[in-house]
Amino acid sequence: MAVLARIERVRADVHAASLDAFVVTHLPNIRYLTGFTGTAGAVVLLPDTCVLMVDFRYVTAAQALVASLQTGAIVVETVPNTYDAAIVDLLRRESCRRIGIEAAWLSVSRFNAMSSDLAGGAPTPLRADGPTPVLVATDRIVERARMIKDLSEIETIREGGRRISGIARRLRDFVAVGRREDEIAAELDAAIRGAGFSRPAFDTIVASGPNSALPHARPTERRLHAGDSTVLDFGGVYDGYCVDLTRTVQLGAPSEALRQIYEAVARAHQAAVAAVRPGVRPSVIDAAARDVLVQHGLGEAFGHGTGHGIGLEIHEDPRIARESPGLPDQPVEPGMIFTIEPGAYVPDTGGVRIEDDVLVTADGCELLTDAPRLMMIDV
Repeated sequence: MAVLARIERVRADVHAASLDAFVVTHLPNIRYLTGFTGTAGAVVLLPDTCVLMVDFRYVTAAQALVASLQTGAIVVETVPNTYDAAIVDLLRRESCRRIGIEAAWLSVSRFNAMSSDLAGGAPTPLRADGPTPVLVATDRIVERARMIKDLSEIETIREGGRRISGIARRLRDFVAVGRREDEIAAELDAAIRGAGFSRPAFDTIVASGPNSALPHARPTERRLHAGDSTVLDFGGVYDGYCVDLTRTVQLGAPSEALRQIYEAVARAHQAAVAAVRPGVRPSVIDAAARDVLVQHGLGEAFGHGTGHGIGLEIHEDPRIARESPGLPDQPVEPGMIFTIEPGAYVPDTGGVRIEDDVLVTADGCELLTDAPRLMMIDV
């Protein structure tokens, strides 16, 4: 059962860190470990059990979820007052001493309050009776496990990729001279829901003409004109998992400068996809795209990374970007899913971006999105 395998994988890392317990407060990580999808909750991972803590609103749903797993690996505890108080009570009851917390998701104020409560309110740990429990900051324990998707996750994202590609193949139904960017974005959002997604994965981008030179432009009331390049970046959440796709639509014949940008970005995209295989570092994949754009004189026009992981969140590890001190650049592995999205943005000319989702396989990669990469519309 996928959830049980995930728990054991994370528990092994918790044990390797010499922790007695691991407190999970980031909702996507809670969902990953238990399948729970509420808007509040916590997980305390102990050596022999996984405790899912929920308040009154979610008790029935959480108990039904655990019962459906038909295993004793997860137990549900009701939070009578506050989550932090309930977590501290559980940790005391289990006599936990070294307690891992998610440093990226637990605020300093909560960390300090929980530390004080665990120490029994003593002025300093040195005055507490017996060994004082200590909260240990950890980094990306669950996120590292989430990077390698299991078979059920892969199939969910694969299906999401099919559905978002179906919308992309119909972009001619949305993009036309005279239409406003915000109108197109609203129709795309409706199409995303109509295709079976629970919601858009992020704010849909429709950027035409001069706005296409802004990598993360917001849709405006600008109306599309003949000759515009129009960048459309959209995605959806399917059964909890995100997919992400960008296409650039050209309205009428492009200028010579735009034509050259289109050609360069298409080649950069192709080069990056070709570079994806197990054992290759993300920075090498990024360089495959970046080098093509540099060769076309567009190195300065490509200011963002080549891709990012997708899954329960729209931006996950791994980060497909230039090597940078302090940031991970471990080789990609089978089961990782991330975007490939080179782009070039030239003020007063326009911008082009092509984005697809790829799955790393044993000998290369599988494209999970397959709509036409560039689309020309006669006007």
